[in-house]
Amino acid sequence: MELETAERRDLSMILVRVLVSLVFLLEGSLKFFRPEEMGAGRFEALGLPYPHYLAPFVGGVEITGGVAILLNFYAGDAALALLVVIATALITTKFPILLGRPLGPFPLEKLREYGWFSFFHQARTDLCMVFGLLAIVIDSGLRVGRKRRWYQTGPN
Repeated sequence: MELETAERRDLSMILVRVLVSLVFLLEGSLKFFRPEEMGAGRFEALGLPYPHYLAPFVGGVEITGGVAILLNFYAGDAALALLVVIATALITTKFPILLGRPLGPFPLEKLREYGWFSFFHQARTDLCMVFGLLAIVIDSGLRVGRKRRWYQTGPN
């Protein structure tokens, strides 16, 4: 009976890893395949510095982190790096929606309404990624620099 519970927990973390990694692999790839819409052009519109260097860097971090999480190879480290990326995305694109005004240099997206409901609606994928990444960090045992195989989810 105990083995069945452990297998079920392992399967659920594998599914979380697959979902989180696929989202970051896709978003990182789009920064290269659609640079004006999702990469340097978007970074420039957001007022981020050096968008032509920063966008490919962030895309590379997202792709590398997605692969690492998918393979559970330094997944905790990759999840921490991606938490920085997703926190930056929330601050630059979603917090202005919550506030209903630009946040420093970060512009306000044109929407019909602003506030909590609009924020949660616009940030739903980002928030799911935050909680998925936190689950991966917790599952990694909060050990930075620890390598594990894709099929291992328990402590080393």
